[in-house]
Amino acid sequence: MQDDTRERILNMAEALFAEQGFAHTSLRTITTRARVNLAAVNYHFGSKEALIQAIFSRRLVPLNRERLNRLAELETGAAPPTLEAILEAFIAPTLKDPADTDPGEIRFMRLLGRTQAGASRPLREFVHTLYAEVLDRFGGAISRALPELPQPELYWRVHFMMGVLSYTQAGTATMKLVSDCDPPGAEDQAALQRRLIPFLAAGLRAPLG
Repeated sequence: MQDDTRERILNMAEALFAEQGFAHTSLRTITTRARVNLAAVNYHFGSKEALIQAIFSRRLVPLNRERLNRLAELETGAAPPTLEAILEAFIAPTLKDPADTDPGEIRFMRLLGRTQAGASRPLREFVHTLYAEVLDRFGGAISRALPELPQPELYWRVHFMMGVLSYTQAGTATMKLVSDCDPPGAEDQAALQRRLIPFLAAGLRAPLG
């Protein structure tokens, strides 16, 4: 029963944060919609900040584990992995067919994309700890695939890569900023991945300015 209550709070908080943002979603709103009392939130999480961290941990820990497993599999091959294969290992776990994906995962990816730039400093630092190993491993793999790229430039280009991915994860609604029409193939995650990987690879390989 306690596990069920904890998951219900997490699911409702995740949905409300994705819809309204962190600042505009109160614990009272979460508890009312989740049909629990405030004591249950305090018991399982202790604070709103800890609840937010639990939402990110629940999704990002297994996501980054899948990324690392995919990269490890690539690196055991006979030939060094290509840049495109490395990017696919990083991106594919976040762009799954909606028909085969828990709706909560899709909702979280949009939450992640929409809040990374506007998150509080404590949350940014917490998310950074969740990403630390995966960015270190993938940064090293990209560096080996592009040995001519100076380390400071690599940091910038990985930073830009993460920005593009965050924007993409926020959903195609953001494309309304540049177009009044619905983008073709917006729900086709495989097609989106085929567009995104060559775009990022070209940016990472771009001549030094």
